Amino acid sequence: MALLGRLLPLALALALGPAATPASPAKSPYQLVLQHSRLRGRQHGPNVCAVQKVIGTNKKYFTNCKQWYQRKICGKSTVISYECCPGYEKVPGEKGCPAALPLSNLYETLGVVGATTTQLYTDRTEKLRPEMEGPGSFTIFAPSNEAWASLPAEVLDSLVSNVNIELLNALRYHMVDRRVLTDELKHGMALTSMYQNSNIQIHHYPNGIVTVNCARLLKADHHATNGVVHLIDKVISTISNNIQQIIEIEDTFETLRAAVAASGLNTLLEGDGQYTLLAPTNEAFEKIPAETLNRILGDPEALRDLLNNHILKSAMCAEAIVAGLSLETLEGTTLEVGCSGDTLTINGKPIISNKDVLATNGVIHFIDELLIPDSAKTLFELAAESDVSTAVDLFRQAGLGTHLSGTERLTLLAPMNSVFKDGTPPIDARTKNLLLNHMIKDQLASKYLYHGQILETLGGKKLRVFVYRNSLCIENSCIAAHDKRGRYGTLFTMDRVLTPPVGTVMDVLKGDSRFSMLVAAIQSAGLTEALNREGVYTVFAPTNEAFQALPPGELNKLLGNAKELANILKYHVGDEILVSGGIGALVRLKSLQGDKLEVSSKNNMVNVNKEPVTEVDIMATNGVVHVISSVLQPPANRPQERGDELADSALDIFKQASAFSRATQSSVKLAPVYQRLLERMKH
Repeated sequence: MALLGRLLPLALALALGPAATPASPAKSPYQLVLQHSRLRGRQHGPNVCAVQKVIGTNKKYFTNCKQWYQRKICGKSTVISYECCPGYEKVPGEKGCPAALPLSNLYETLGVVGATTTQLYTDRTEKLRPEMEGPGSFTIFAPSNEAWASLPAEVLDSLVSNVNIELLNALRYHMVDRRVLTDELKHGMALTSMYQNSNIQIHHYPNGIVTVNCARLLKADHHATNGVVHLIDKVISTISNNIQQIIEIEDTFETLRAAVAASGLNTLLEGDGQYTLLAPTNEAFEKIPAETLNRILGDPEALRDLLNNHILKSAMCAEAIVAGLSLETLEGTTLEVGCSGDTLTINGKPIISNKDVLATNGVIHFIDELLIPDSAKTLFELAAESDVSTAVDLFRQAGLGTHLSGTERLTLLAPMNSVFKDGTPPIDARTKNLLLNHMIKDQLASKYLYHGQILETLGGKKLRVFVYRNSLCIENSCIAAHDKRGRYGTLFTMDRVLTPPVGTVMDVLKGDSRFSMLVAAIQSAGLTEALNREGVYTVFAPTNEAFQALPPGELNKLLGNAKELANILKYHVGDEILVSGGIGALVRLKSLQGDKLEVSSKNNMVNVNKEPVTEVDIMATNGVVHVISSVLQPPANRPQERGDELADSALDIFKQASAFSRATQSSVKLAPVYQRLLERMKH
């Protein structure tokens, strides 16, 4: 029966499957980072944790793998030290920290964890020490000795001068009337303190850092007989105002206050939730041009986007940022929030002048520069931050600036600066017309463009969209960077000046004296009509010199045989439009003749069948022309067909042999099959 009693639970567990066995609770981020510190310190003995200490400070961190290898916190170098993990102590003569700390009451535990100043102030009050030594279950977030020492003198004097009211209330605000361990400290939760039931804000970040009213937990989960002690790095104070109320009372937020009221965001900022407001000061607003500021303040949609770009979707205390973080704003953009020493940075700039002003619904950091999102900018403003300043200067010189700063919905195709390394064209009627054809009559987004789409320009031209595996092109020009979508216009950064198509392929060839022999050959072969009609062709056009380089007999023979001439000319025409920006490493392009052309690109040089293309992307309404200096020869049809047939036959025989081998597992029986293969190959 005893054996049956042991086997029955096991049998039930196996029968019911994994769901029936109790799962171990998931570790919190703090527990995971503590576990990592344990693993890094285990070679020094049991219960030893590796701690990273910022050089020149008393700041210590349990860190994750990434920070361990970087050996940096907020850009500052660290040294590794090894100390007893929370809850353990050394034993003389033994390695590591083998002994669990003996449990004592909360008051005595304060001394054990190094919060002796908190212990001293507790002792000064008449009521608190007996409570900490008596029965009950409490949690205290105990400020470290350094935290008390860093308090402003006037604040500390006001506390210690009235120990039974001010100091007692301050200490009670650090306490909760139940045991709360780190696995219960959830991000965004509020704990009810023992001072007038005021809330304490908890944030538990993915990097393992836990904050209490933006004070960082230094050492957590120190058990006592009547509760638990968490050591924190600041003395915390009560929170009474929401974000909107703080904006209302701060003198430095006068412009922000007016902007929030005009946008209607005050409802959000005084409601429930947990947000981070990167609050621009009056100085921040004064730094941008008055014209830009007035335009945004007078445009409700742009104003709302501007303010939403200053609001993060969750509360982010400064102590939680030990490396770069990508944080999403309410506007939908991403801000890189990082740190440099004790300074917080936004997108790499140290623009935060005051941090961790706590509100009941989040935290405020004061910033002295405005974070204007793309969605609130004109095309001019978008271009000012992009690699297209030369092109924008051309638009301005051509008198087209009003299109880039007004409320007209359009998309600007702006060639990047490197396109003009050899100089810019003179501003004349032709250039102005070309620039008009770089503006599309709609505000587009590249992710919605599709192959074959037709776009209309302000210059009256129709442009085609070509979608390739690794590029997205509009006529001969391909998009070189992510588009920027502004208030009314979108900016596409293009890799070259766009050439609108003019005439058919035959029109292009007839209009260029380099191709007079090719035009004559096309006419002799009867292909003129085909290259004049609507279609999608890529023509590798041999110049007159290319034809003249052929042996005289071969050229005469070719021109005297219309069928053979048509066959060779069709081999120069692909059956789709392939501009140079869409080639990539290698593209096999099917020709009208039937065989494939191998088109490759390397170091900005295009080749077809390993022959150089001397000029690319002459655009036509029904295709594109690339100039070559040789006549391409198609593979000989019959030998190619014979070779393909033999290869196919060999493949069939090998397939038969393989199948036969698997069926019989006999190598002897394969001899006749291989014999057949040899006979076929001889012939």
